[in-house]
Amino acid sequence: MFLDIGPLRHNPAFRHLFASQFISGLGTMVSYVAVPWQLYELTHSNAQVGLLGLVQLLPVVACGLVGGAVADRVDRKRLLITSEALMALCLAGLLANALAATPSLLAIYALVAVLQGASGFHRPALEALTQKLARPDEYAAVAALSSVRGTVGMVAGPALAGLLLARWGAVGAYLFDFCTFLAALLFLSRIPREVIGTLDAPGERPHLLADLAEGLRFAWARPALMGTYIVDIVAMAFAFPVALFPAMAAADGRTESVGWLLSAMAVGALVIGIFSGWTGRVRRHGRAVVIAAAVWALGIVALGFVPSLELGLVCLAVAGAADMVSGVFRGTIWNETIPNALRGRLAGIEMISYLTGPLIGNARAGFMADAWGVSNAVWIGGAICLVGVIATGFALPRFWAYRSTRALDLQAAVT
Repeated sequence: MFLDIGPLRHNPAFRHLFASQFISGLGTMVSYVAVPWQLYELTHSNAQVGLLGLVQLLPVVACGLVGGAVADRVDRKRLLITSEALMALCLAGLLANALAATPSLLAIYALVAVLQGASGFHRPALEALTQKLARPDEYAAVAALSSVRGTVGMVAGPALAGLLLARWGAVGAYLFDFCTFLAALLFLSRIPREVIGTLDAPGERPHLLADLAEGLRFAWARPALMGTYIVDIVAMAFAFPVALFPAMAAADGRTESVGWLLSAMAVGALVIGIFSGWTGRVRRHGRAVVIAAAVWALGIVALGFVPSLELGLVCLAVAGAADMVSGVFRGTIWNETIPNALRGRLAGIEMISYLTGPLIGNARAGFMADAWGVSNAVWIGGAICLVGVIATGFALPRFWAYRSTRALDLQAAVT
């Protein structure tokens, strides 16, 4: 019934990794709120906030693919530390820009693009290292723990961001995030190198592009994997409302509201995460992903029609809970079907799927809101999302019918 914390109790290396990403994730969510808030404060334009997603899109795609291939060739701990250090430097740049008498919009876009590029190397290294540190029977627990870790950051980070922005503006938010990266680097340095294992020597590996092509072929040949990517892209591209939160907070008249709106999704996800023990008993993972994504879409449709911020928070909490369910089962499918030798490359593809959607979604929401209004931008996107995720289930029947390989192995052992 409750969250399985066994991997944290029994695995010190995983515990250090978990702690590092818990801390840096908290800071990242603070900046995630601060950057669009600062842009809206400087420009009062939803389109300018939405443009941020398009600026981040190219680094996500390019660095996600290359970073995944690199993560399968080099020391993953070292790649993770290097990526975190580069991200910390980007935060230092955002902090310096915020301290300027006239902050530069170009600097904000450029630094965020570099930050997103660094995450293209960071995420594949993190996913590959996480899988390496966990036993196969712990994959569901690790997926739930990782989701809860991110969800707690999404609850506390935006709420904290609202307080920091109201008190000290973007300067306080960026300073906090910079400090969390330093703390994360300390925890990462404590992961024993012997538990990571070794990779093939460079001379034994094909060209980097051949590695990348192998990962793409592996994903393309597996409908269960492709289904997880497509559903997530559709759900986020058409129903991701975050770019509109600054405008919604401005309409509410309270700066803190921008943090509450983002935290609401995470609160719903956190409740599901805490009571995620039941997910280990679910076997039809593909079906669970599609149904959860459809519930997410319905929550966003409802958000477009509610008359008050308080009811909007409830809709976002429901949507966030559904997204958590989808994320747990997507993560379990990935860990069950992808060998560790390919984990970095496939993590890069995964990152593209779950980051490309929100970036496109923010751009869509921003431009649509300026043209048709905030409410219309929200509910129309949610309706398109609902149709899209249902269509994906019909178009990929093997994804819809996917059952846990652990369940099949257990059945074979019994018979």
